[in-house]
Formats: sequence, C-alpha cells, structure tokens
Amino acid sequence: MSKPRLATVWLDGCSGCHMSLLDMDERLLEIAERADLVYSPLVDTKEFPPAVDVTLVEGAVSSEDDLRRIHEVRARTKTLVSLGDCAVTSNVPGMRNPIGEAPLLQRAYVENATINQGIPSVVVPRLLRRSRPVHSVVAVDVFLPGCPPSADLIYFVLDELLAGRTPDTAGITHFGA
Repeated sequence: MSKPRLATVWLDGCSGCHMSLLDMDERLLEIAERADLVYSPLVDTKEFPPAVDVTLVEGAVSSEDDLRRIHEVRARTKTLVSLGDCAVTSNVPGMRNPIGEAPLLQRAYVENATINQGIPSVVVPRLLRRSRPVHSVVAVDVFLPGCPPSADLIYFVLDELLAGRTPDTAGITHFGA
C-alpha cells in the first residue's frame, strides 16, 4: 500500500511555520515513515506534483505568482491546510493593504535603496492589489493558526490527517489551548 503524499508550500510569509515544522525534531522521522514528502521548500522538487493528499500552505496570497501557485496547489491537493496566521488571516503581509502596492514598491525599491534605485519589472512577481488569506482565494479544509503554530500543533494536525481523521483546530491558537 502506498503512503499518503505530503507537500508544503511557502507563499508570502517569513518561513517561521516551516521552522516550526522542522522543530518537530525526531517526530519528522515518524511522519516520513507514514507519508512521502513530494514537494516542499525543504526538498529539491521544482514542480508541484499531481495527486497530493495533504498540503500545508504557509503565507498569504500577495503576488500574481502566489495566486497562480495556490490555484495549482488546490487543484492537485485533496486536503489543503492553511498553516499559520499569514495563511489564515494574511497577518503581517496584510499590513501593506492600507498602503497600496505602488507606494509600497516606491518606498522599498526607490526611497530606501542606495544603489539600483527603481521598481523591478522582472524577477520580482507583480503584487496583487491586496494581500489575502488563502481561504479568500481557494477552499481550505483545515485552519492551523499561530505565528507560528507550535511544532506540537503541527504534529497533532499531521498525525490526525495521516490517520484519516479531520483535526479539530477550532479555537486553538497554540497546542494545549
């Protein structure tokens, strides 16, 4: 029997949720025995694969690249998990929303730059008008709050999902709450 296929995705966030995932320490080995990690910033896979059972998505949807990626991930994933407050509420990336993308880019790439002043037109993905939580763009099956969620909470959610159960994370802001 094949193992469930697990993926993690990093959109507009700080990587703190992935650091918490790594903080599961030896429990990562247990998860690896129960699931195949088929896509993640932690591995060298370049394209998001089809038929993924569980995907943990860190970060808000803030750029055209994020928007394209989250639609692809959702189409190829059975159970999508919003991992952390940026994915759940847009949190820190959403702080730019009242400013708007043009003044933000002007401040970052012109006013605060000492060399190569100018807003990039290649390499840096075009920003969306607003940074948005994942569920405002695609359907989300499980919300895992926290900034970042604790390693214990991430493990609990993965353990439940890999056992075929839907974890109850309603009202939880950290494990044990």
